[in-house]
Amino acid sequence: MIVRTWHGRTSLKDADAYEEFMRVRAAPDYASVEGLVQLFFTRRDDADCAHFLLVTVWKNMDAVKAFAGDDPSLAKYYPEDDAYLLEKETHSLNHQVFFTR
Repeated sequence: MIVRTWHGRTSLKDADAYEEFMRVRAAPDYASVEGLVQLFFTRRDDADCAHFLLVTVWKNMDAVKAFAGDDPSLAKYYPEDDAYLLEKETHSLNHQVFFTR
């Protein structure tokens, strides 16, 4: 299994709208990919911005590539992200799961 993480930030005024976008647009896209085991979309508000951490669990690296493309280290973005994100991090992190309980 592979755990993939991505982090993004929005202004606080855009955070609720981005959260809704993630539910309505991004979550169904993730779910459409064979090999997705589970996803967690999280949010943490700071004084001046909202942090979004996406944690997805995939069956294997082939499933990650089916979602992210040939270079699974690159973050995947939607055109709508430009309206919300304060910056776009270039990479996502992929971790091989070696133990679960």
